[in-house]
Amino acid sequence: MKIILQRSKCIGCASCAAICPELFEMADDGFSHLIGSNKEGENELLEIDEAKAGCAKEAAEVCPVQIIEIV
Repeated sequence: MKIILQRSKCIGCASCAAICPELFEMADDGFSHLIGSNKEGENELLEIDEAKAGCAKEAAEVCPVQIIEIV
């Protein structure tokens, strides 16, 4: 399972970090960051196991600009 964060479209609301702090944090520039992720173009990618999928899906659902994708 993979999380894709379109970081360039983040508005810095911090809802993902509040819902799922084990996967998301707010970076020094005020925008969301996937902890331990790899960068691919403007996106951040992180492989996760099923145990963390619920938290990631909740973060994706609460994101007001819908920039978090779980695949």
